[in-house]
Amino acid sequence: MDEIQHKFVNVGALKLHIAEIGTGPNVVVFLHGFPEIWYSWRHQMLALAGAGFRAIAPDYRGYGLSDSPPEPEKTTFTHLLNDLLQIIDALAISKVFLVGKDFGGPPAYLFSILHPERVLGVITLGVPYVPPGPSMLHKYLPEGFYILRWKVNLLFLLGFYYRSIITALYLFICIMYQEPGRAEADFGRFDAKTVVRKVYILFSRSELPIANENQEIMDLVEPDTPLPSWFTEDDLSTYGALYEKSGFRTALQVPYRTVGDDLNLPDPVVKVPTLLIMGGKDYVFKFPGIEDLIKSEKTKELVPNLEVTFIPEGTHFVQEQFPEQLNQLILAFLAKHT
Repeated sequence: MDEIQHKFVNVGALKLHIAEIGTGPNVVVFLHGFPEIWYSWRHQMLALAGAGFRAIAPDYRGYGLSDSPPEPEKTTFTHLLNDLLQIIDALAISKVFLVGKDFGGPPAYLFSILHPERVLGVITLGVPYVPPGPSMLHKYLPEGFYILRWKVNLLFLLGFYYRSIITALYLFICIMYQEPGRAEADFGRFDAKTVVRKVYILFSRSELPIANENQEIMDLVEPDTPLPSWFTEDDLSTYGALYEKSGFRTALQVPYRTVGDDLNLPDPVVKVPTLLIMGGKDYVFKFPGIEDLIKSEKTKELVPNLEVTFIPEGTHFVQEQFPEQLNQLILAFLAKHT
């Protein structure tokens, strides 16, 4: 880990942190998910540098060691795409491979559509390509589904509870005085390390995290639940320290409160070579329609140069759970397209 270097890139008024290792001519940029950070790619960065690649992993704005935007609630996926472009420009890199995990997948796909001349190929973990558009999750999943809970701001709650005049008035007052929403209140009961611990445990399961009406998402994990065997207390301390610095304001905004934003893409087709790697026990398979999308030929209508492979025992964190197996898949894809 001491071999990985750290620097900051100026993007507008923000300083964005990147971790970097390797000096090879071919560059791979890793895009983390939630509750992850650059550190979640440590195994892949070391392996790729050893194979002759240059590996770069930024912290998104408002995450980890990167500066938080002055108004986190106005952050969108467009900001992440612009940040990525400015990072590779600042580093004088002409073309890259993009590897995205979880919500790092959409920026990888979208960047390849908007800037195909800058992308050699895309690898995503845990998330197939779905063109941006209004989310339909509320039609198929209950209110206690974690994304719906984390997505909602107080205006949404006001509408959701419109049948209760007392609740509506209370929430209106909260809005006026900028009180935190339900997710902020849920997270705020714990320190950052405990929040990351609970989310890692939740997302390592094969079932969708869904709370009862009067239950909070964080309470789906009992305090004595052990960490996954492949995730150490030292790893957790590293994540906890990074989130203590950044907090969760931007993390709740992007991705959860920008899901469904319409980016007005000129063409929704991902044309670069693409590899989707799924853990066979990833809870994402329980999202409505996702398994059919991944396992059918229909997905190639929008991603014609797509390969799909599975790590049978993998959960949502295959890059940390089975790093050697994943590294082999990544290196094989890179070798095919360099």
